[in-house]
Parts: sequence; structure tokens; C-alpha cells
Amino acid sequence: MDFIEILKAIILGIVEGLTEFAPVSSTGHMIIVDDLWLQSEEFLGKYPANTFKVMIQLGSILASVIVFKDRFIDILGLNRVFHKERKQEPGEGRFTLLHVIVGLIPAGILGVLFEDYIDEYLFSTETVAIGLVLGAILMIYADIQSKKHPPTVHSLDGLTYKHAMIVGLIQCFSLWPGFSRSGATISGGVITGLNHRVASDFTFIMAVPIMAGASFISLVKNLEYFSMDALPFFIAGFISAFIFALISIRFFLKLINKIKLVPFAIYRIIVALLIFIIYL
Repeated sequence: MDFIEILKAIILGIVEGLTEFAPVSSTGHMIIVDDLWLQSEEFLGKYPANTFKVMIQLGSILASVIVFKDRFIDILGLNRVFHKERKQEPGEGRFTLLHVIVGLIPAGILGVLFEDYIDEYLFSTETVAIGLVLGAILMIYADIQSKKHPPTVHSLDGLTYKHAMIVGLIQCFSLWPGFSRSGATISGGVITGLNHRVASDFTFIMAVPIMAGASFISLVKNLEYFSMDALPFFIAGFISAFIFALISIRFFLKLINKIKLVPFAIYRIIVALLIFIIYL
């Protein structure tokens, strides 16, 4: 691995970190940047390159764990271990690990069943452009619905299992690269009555197990193609993604309740149009 190749990993990590927690599709942006510019397949090979695009998300996962560490400590029942007490108002619900599990089941099942098909046929610039447009339409619809029907849930502790299941079902759309997992789940949450911040919090907490699981499955299936020579590439991408995800997630959570989803949808449509005009 020479310096230029490590620099490519860092660039992909920056793209992943900046876009993972915005509803614009981090995987889609990595595919676009890689296919049209960096072309990691040329020195990694197709399957290790696809695995890298999934595994680099582990850096973003670590950032999410740090930002939501108190929530993870609570839902995992580790409050006594870390000497943290959770204040709960009388009659208030409680966000639990079961809410996360319910939200993960639909996409988890479909992801395992169709992982090979997605890797083989959907990791391309063309499919990403389509996913960007379709995801944008869902996001615009979610914002329209939120204006017609103001949100009724303003805290994660007000989330019900029905909310979690509906968000989980809508998350299945994000298996199509470019659709955006966060775009799908935030939209799903808003449509079901969550405010944008609560939908975002739930999205980022759910991201940890589903992205970790996807990375593990991809690594196991493509382990035979992995070489120790590629390890510096993976490490550089991981560190880069972690640093920039930590910055972007805090910024996004402060911003989302103010600007909603439409600005991101417009950006997605513009990117998709540029792809169709320039490259396809």
C-alpha cells in the first residue's frame, strides 16, 4: 500500500463520516466517489472493495456509541456498573432494548436473505442515482405529513413498539444503495408521529447493531479475498470515518429540528441529476 492508496482510504472515510448521519446515503456517496474517481477495486479487488465500503462504517458506529453512551448504558442495564441513575417522570414510558430489536427485525431478515444479490447487482453508480431520487421522494412526503399532522412524540421514552415496527419496515427500503438508511428511518419516524429529533435519535441508536452486523457478515463472507496488505487501507478509513462522524453527528442533531428533511431531499435530487447528466 503506497501513500496515494492510503490517502484514498482517508478520503472515503471522510465521505462516510460526513454523510453517515445525514439522510443522503453514505454508502451511495462512497460508491459514487469510488467508482467515478478513486476506483479502489483496481488495487483491492471487487469483493474486498465492497467489504471496505461496509466495514468503514464501524468508525461511524463507534462515534454513535460515544454520542449516545448514556442511552446505551441504560438500555443495556449497565447503570449500576457505570454509577449512573436515570431520572424518569411518573407515568412516563421507557425506551428499551426491545424497541431497538423490534425496529431491526424487518431489515435484518431481508438483509441476510438478499445480501449476496445486493453486493452483486446493486453496488453501482446507476442504482445509487435511482435510490437517491426514491429516498428524496419519501423524505419530502414525510415533511408534508409532519405539517399536516404535527408530531405527538417528543422523547425517545414516548416511543411505542408500533412506532418501532413501522420504522423498521420502512427501513427495508434502505437495503437499496443510495436510498439511505437514516433517510428511510427518520422519514418513517416522522410519518408515524415522532418529531425529527426523536426520529434521528432512534435512527442513530439502531444504526449501531445493524451496521455492526452488516460489517461482520460481509467480512466473514469475503474473508478469503482479504489480504493483510489491505489492512492499512481499512485502518486509515476507519479512523477517518470515526473522526468526521463524531463531528457530523453532533452538528446534524442540532440542525435537524430546524431545517427538517426537504433540504436534504433537494440535495439528493441534484446529485442524482448530475450523475444522470454527466456520467450515465
